[in-house]
This record gives sequence, structure tokens and C-alpha cells, in this order.
Amino acid sequence: MAVSADHCRISLSAAIQSRSSEALAGRNPRGLVKFCNGEVMGKKLQLSQVQLGGSSIKNKKNGHVCKSLLTADIAGESKLRDLDLEKRDPKTVVAIILGGGAGTRLFPLTKRRAKPAVPIGGAYRLIDVPMSNCINSGINKVYILTQFNSASLNRHISRAYNFGSGTTFGDGYVEVLAATQTPGESGKKWFQGTADAVRQFHWLFEDARSKDIEDVLILSGDHLYRMDYMDYIQNHRQSGADITISCLPMDDSRASDFGLMKIDKKGKVLSFNEKPKGNDLKAMAVDTTVLGLSVEEALKKPYIASMGVYVFKKEILLNLLRWRFPTANDFGSEIIPASANEFFIKAYLFNDYWEDIGTIRSFFEANLALTEHPNKFSFYDAAKPMYTSRRNLPPSKIDSSKIVDSIISHGSFLTDCLIEHSVVGIRSRINTNVHLKDTVMLGADYYETDSEVLSLLAEGRVPVGIGENTKIKDCIIDKNARIGKNVVIANTEGVQEADRSSEGFYIRSGVTVILKNSTIEDGLSI
Repeated sequence: MAVSADHCRISLSAAIQSRSSEALAGRNPRGLVKFCNGEVMGKKLQLSQVQLGGSSIKNKKNGHVCKSLLTADIAGESKLRDLDLEKRDPKTVVAIILGGGAGTRLFPLTKRRAKPAVPIGGAYRLIDVPMSNCINSGINKVYILTQFNSASLNRHISRAYNFGSGTTFGDGYVEVLAATQTPGESGKKWFQGTADAVRQFHWLFEDARSKDIEDVLILSGDHLYRMDYMDYIQNHRQSGADITISCLPMDDSRASDFGLMKIDKKGKVLSFNEKPKGNDLKAMAVDTTVLGLSVEEALKKPYIASMGVYVFKKEILLNLLRWRFPTANDFGSEIIPASANEFFIKAYLFNDYWEDIGTIRSFFEANLALTEHPNKFSFYDAAKPMYTSRRNLPPSKIDSSKIVDSIISHGSFLTDCLIEHSVVGIRSRINTNVHLKDTVMLGADYYETDSEVLSLLAEGRVPVGIGENTKIKDCIIDKNARIGKNVVIANTEGVQEADRSSEGFYIRSGVTVILKNSTIEDGLSI
């Protein structure tokens, strides 16, 4: 069931206010976690002052030593509890969701939309995943950085989360920050990478709204997982780390697609290598029992892979971007590896379901995996729901049809058809004697009335949806596609790659992708 973000407003605001009041009760200002030399936002830090691998920085003005866990004057169990509450205070965290690049590996789904705007699970979009995780974690200050094909993403965010409205998230905000040009030579460039995108908006952390921010959470907009970010941030703060990387154990087959790291027994990152191949890959193999895996699991998954989810101390992030690595463009390939020897970087184990929806094949398989029993990931969680835009659609109408291991989204019409191991998106129309198997149908943005459908058929044209007697297998059907009668889509020849855009489809990694707004004429066989 899709949950509208509108329903979360009052409860989220109340939850945050309640949590904040608990955290502030009995707060000792001297016990706050902060950098002693951080009075000026983004001031250049002297690395000699930073005790690498530890958590204290010496202040030359008064000789006082700031600890990231406790100061010397805090004593007693009650104050320890107060400190724990402070470390879970979401008001001191800001999240930055990266909209991603051109999304070439997800093409043609990204032909007219950004990666985070790609529909998933029948009723959601990928951006709903990190947004919902933020809401469920109590984090109400969110920036979303966009650059490529951002129109549909902006539209969805404005409808689902009302960015720009100060009432939706209590005293927080959800703001879309589009790539823009500014005065000066460097200001003429668009985002050059993940780090450069954040750098171009570093001035936001000097804003009055950011005065209480202690940590910056960097998220990707194209991952599928459910995570309590405040558990992650509390672990980061208790360890005293400058940077914490969320990671998961990985097997040989996929390890080269991710940034890999080596850690010591305490979880400190010793080295980091972005997407290594060959001998470099083998050199990154470690004993993953240090993460708590069994010996058997550790043998299957000998690598520690980065999820691309980072927490930075705010001052550390600003100084890395502005002073230490002013020309570095990417977090994973440049800043994180170069920082491993200079700063305290810690690994945080997330040994749960996580999927990078970066390719057509991974998108296809992640959607179909939602239909499995038991499934590894589910959108159905009453305690931590996934939010999306409110559409006010009626329940689906299903007549004389057989549905096996499938998801049927709301507002759909199914008539005398067979649906097997498939995901059917919102407003889908599937007609008599249609057979879908292993298919992801993204649905439609609008309805055609019965009179419009009859008129189109009378003119020999194809209505939105799937026509009679059509058989489809191993296929992704993008929104508003018109598939005629007696069509067969099966890729029986096993073609892996093909560009047939003039006919309304591509084949990517063996999966047939029907283009958005395209028409597949009656009787066509693919």
C-alpha cells in the first residue's frame, strides 16, 4: 500500500518535537559535541591538531580538550542518558540526496527522467526510498541535488513532500537544489561529480538554519533498502569518527562494481579502493568475520563494499571540500580514498537487504524480487512505511483473471487475463486473453475514458494499455505505452542488446524495454 506523504506531516512534526524536547532536557552546553576550532564555518583545520584514529582536538585558546563522547565535567548515569539522547537528536543532522548523473546504464528508462524519478514497485519512485528513510528516522532537513532530466523528479517531490513549505516538516524543509551557474570561471561548470555537487552548495552550511547542524548525511537517490539513519549516526558519533561509511559484505561476482575497503578489528578504515579489477580486486579481500559474519558467510562474502551512504562531521566535510581537496570531484573515487590515512574513517555494517538500481538488469530483477515468497524486501511495513505522492486512485478492478505471485497497483483494470510473477503499475489496463509473465509494467500517468478507447479502436489506433490476445515475457513496459492486439514480446532469439527505438523498444541485457509513450502496433512479434 502506498502511503501519501501528506499523512505523515502532523505525526512527523510531533515526533520530532517530542524527541527534541527529550534530548534538550537537562542538556549541559559544555557537553556538546563540537570542534573547538570551528567557530568560523569551513575554517581551514590544521591536520596536526587532529589526533588521527581518535576523537579529540586541542583548542589553543584555552588548552581545553573537546571529546566526541564525553567531557571531563559530565558525570553520573542521568547525564550519560542525556548525552545518548543528544546523539540521537535528528535536529542536528541534515541529509543530502544526490540525484545522480545521466543514468546511461538505466537508459531508456532515464531518457526523459532522472534516476531517482524512475518508478519502482508499482506505485513508488526511487527517490521515495531515501526520503521515507529520512522521515522514519526523524530527519526533517533534506536537500536534493539534481542536474539531469529533473522535471519529473521536481514534480514528484513537490506533490509528495511539498518542498518549500515550512509546515510540511515542522521546522525542517525539503528543498531541491538544481545545478546552476554562478559568477567566476569555476561557476560556469555544471556538477562534475558527487563531491563537486555538494561543494557548489557549501554556502548553505553557513546559513542561519544550519547553525545547529553537526553531521551531514550523504545519500544516493537510486538505492532500494530500509534503514534507520539515526542508529547509523549515533554509531558515528559514539565512535568519534570524522567520516563513517555504511558498508555491507559482498561476494566475488559483484565486488568489482563497488568501492571496497579494508578495516581493522575496531572498524577503522585502513584503505579504500573504488571499483578495483583483477589483482587489485583480489588484494581487497579480507576476513569479514570482523563484521560479525559467521565463518561460512565470510568465505562466501570476502569483501567489504561501500553502499555510497556517508556521514561526515560538518566541519570535516567543509574543510575537505574547500581546503584539503578543492579540486576533487567524487567522494567514492577521490575524497574517501585520499582521506583514509589522514582522518578517522569508520565502517558501519548494514547486513540487510540493499540493492543498487543502477542498470536495466538490476532494476528488472529488484522489481520481480518483490513478488517472491518470502521476499527479501517489502514496501509493506506499518512501522516504517514508504511514502509517495497522493493520487486518490480507486481500488483495482479485476474481472475473471488469474494472478500468480504478482503485485497489482491501485487504479488498474484487468479483464480475463493471466498475470504471473509480474509487477503491474498504477492505472494499468490489461485486456482479454493477455498473458504477462516476468514483466514489470510501470502503468500510466492518466486514464483514457471508455468513449476515447472506443474511438481509438474505431480509427484503427491503439489505446493506452495492453490489447487482446497479447503475450509478453521478460519485459519492462514504460509508462503510457500502447501495445496492440495479438502482439508477442518474448525475445525468443535471446538478443542481449538492440536499438529498435523507431519501432518503440530497446533490448538491454536481454530485457525488452518498451519506451514511454510508444506504440506497438497490432500483430508485431519481438
